[in-house]
Amino acid sequence: MKRYLYQAVLDLALKRKKMAWISGPRQVGKTFFSKQFKDFFEQSEYKNWDEADFRRLWTKSPNEIAKSFDLTLIHQKRLLILDEIHKAKGWKQKLKGLFDHFGDEISIVVTGSARLNIFKKGADSLMGRYLHFRLHPLSLGELNGNAPLDPDAWLRGLSKPPTHSISQKTLERLFRFSGFPEPYFAQDEKILSVWRRGRVEKIVREDLRDLSRLPELSQVEMLVSLLPSKIGSPLSVQSLREDLEVAHDTVKRWLVYLNELYYFFEIRPWTKSVARSLKKEPKIYLYDWTEAEDPGSRYENMVAVHLLKACDYWTDTGHGNFQLYYLRNKEKQEIDFLVVKNRKPWLAVEAKYSDKAIQHKEVNQLLKGFDCKFVQVVYEDSIYRNHEEKLIMSANQFLAGLP
Repeated sequence: MKRYLYQAVLDLALKRKKMAWISGPRQVGKTFFSKQFKDFFEQSEYKNWDEADFRRLWTKSPNEIAKSFDLTLIHQKRLLILDEIHKAKGWKQKLKGLFDHFGDEISIVVTGSARLNIFKKGADSLMGRYLHFRLHPLSLGELNGNAPLDPDAWLRGLSKPPTHSISQKTLERLFRFSGFPEPYFAQDEKILSVWRRGRVEKIVREDLRDLSRLPELSQVEMLVSLLPSKIGSPLSVQSLREDLEVAHDTVKRWLVYLNELYYFFEIRPWTKSVARSLKKEPKIYLYDWTEAEDPGSRYENMVAVHLLKACDYWTDTGHGNFQLYYLRNKEKQEIDFLVVKNRKPWLAVEAKYSDKAIQHKEVNQLLKGFDCKFVQVVYEDSIYRNHEEKLIMSANQFLAGLP
């Protein structure tokens, strides 16, 4: 299957002679995805930083990589894939030199399991030479083979009752095995358990070590073991500090690294024009929602990943600036998610594992003054109700239209 970003990366970056930077969680399928572009090119080369020969060549003279291609064939399209190159010291400067010298002859894709756009230190900049795309786990819409919709067209479509049924079984498999390709397609609890343990170990013992050089990896593993129980609640660094018996700033630094490595993501409270809004703690969610044992937390986490994937896709492909927040005031009234388009509230979403009535008074209070749609998304199949311009609908219908 072609991943949902394939056409966008091809049209917006590679066909326009810009580098494509593809980042995302470990084992989300970045290498597989980048190699899909080989079908569009007559010549292609894949280089991984973990290969000793490539490390020596890159350190000595990156431009020597061009010798892998036959540049005498003038009209041929060439692709160079550089995997995890951000681990190299001074990688941006060398990549700039390679692109400036061969950018018209060789298209370049750079992949990494850390956020490539965080590496902004240094006098020189690659700005204008690349576009950054964020690859997410498989989602319901992608597995159904749906082409990503224009966001406003998708939003308008929510007001119409569904005309056909989306498979609840696909949603149940996602809920049970995550959206990461290996455990999802294996559909085996033992494989999921082994895969999850190995993935977390690699994030902490390899990726975190390469990014930070931290010596306290065993304590970071303890932090990672605590985070699944914090899903969907405002995160207290003080509470984590007490559990781990380390300094407050130390926990904050570890959390920054784990966020940069796509282990979890934060959703912050939207405070603009909200009376008595909560202005501090973010909520956290994991890219692998199966780490949450509680069904309600797991379901909320799964919805969060789908919404973040849509926001990142629409932003990365030029539909506007989409961001994900939540709403909460000091009376502890809350709406799980608020999608903001170009700094204006656009869609409010409440995730409910079971079909429950909408708390109209609470929703009206939190959305006072906002011109945005509200949808309560429930796990149960075949639900669609419209009451006072507020929707209650099944997750399989709501999520299927997202990228």
